[in-house]
Amino acid sequence: MMSQLDNLQHVYIKTNGVTLHTALAGPDDGTPVILLHGFPEFWYGWRHQIPYLAERGFRVIAPDQRGYNLSDKPAGVDAYRIGELARDVVGLIDALGYEAVHLVGHDWGAAVAWWTAALFPERLKKLVILNVPYPTLMTRAYREGNFAQLLKSWYIFYFQIPRLPEALASLGGHYGMAQMLRRSGQPGTFAETDFAEYRKAWAQPGAMTAMLNWYRAMARWAARRQRSEAVSRPPARIIPPTLMLWGERDIALDKSLAQPSIDLCENGRLVFFPNATHWVQHDEADAVNRHIVEFLVS
Repeated sequence: MMSQLDNLQHVYIKTNGVTLHTALAGPDDGTPVILLHGFPEFWYGWRHQIPYLAERGFRVIAPDQRGYNLSDKPAGVDAYRIGELARDVVGLIDALGYEAVHLVGHDWGAAVAWWTAALFPERLKKLVILNVPYPTLMTRAYREGNFAQLLKSWYIFYFQIPRLPEALASLGGHYGMAQMLRRSGQPGTFAETDFAEYRKAWAQPGAMTAMLNWYRAMARWAARRQRSEAVSRPPARIIPPTLMLWGERDIALDKSLAQPSIDLCENGRLVFFPNATHWVQHDEADAVNRHIVEFLVS
């Protein structure tokens, strides 16, 4: 797989007070599409999509989001609030000189993509979401006692403990992290060469704490929303045309949250993958790639 990625351009782009390491592929004048990875991946989490999109003429932009791999890792939990993460995306669009882009996100990258679409709809042409509900629907599920989702989200509560999760995650060359990926995906979804790349990213100084601070910031944000009147207001409507792709065998997110999320979209379509896990872009790479391209060019 790495041989297909050897010709990528790697740059460092300043945006919103941080510098993001970013992988670029495809023709300079191609239609821009930004790919936002989730936890615990980095730009390499789009290894199956980058060559496919580039070969079809897209200008592919795959940043390490703040806190990950080679990008800046600002100190403190508040540096990872979702509003800041969305502003990173807009700053990236500005730095590259685009008025609007296609935006694709998986896991945490999908949460940031949702929020970017809600706050800055004019900066997006189309939106593709993989296996994450609209953020306020997630917090509402917790508040209303969605038992299925609460069970699946046990790790989020564990991540709120200071220092211990990152210490344990780093043991044995990040053995536990690799096992989490292996057990949550289909057999063969992740190869040993993939784990070698992930381990290098996880071992970057400060990376584990920064990655977990995304979850800690989310918990603080959810608590603030619960104390405010904002919880009684309906979520924002999503204006950009939206495609949601969802692997039904997701151990972290309940598929019952998918349809309510797409219902928030002015123009949305939902596609389920019955045999795919949370890592749908790896499990069903060929089908996911076709869906993304067909949607973006339609």
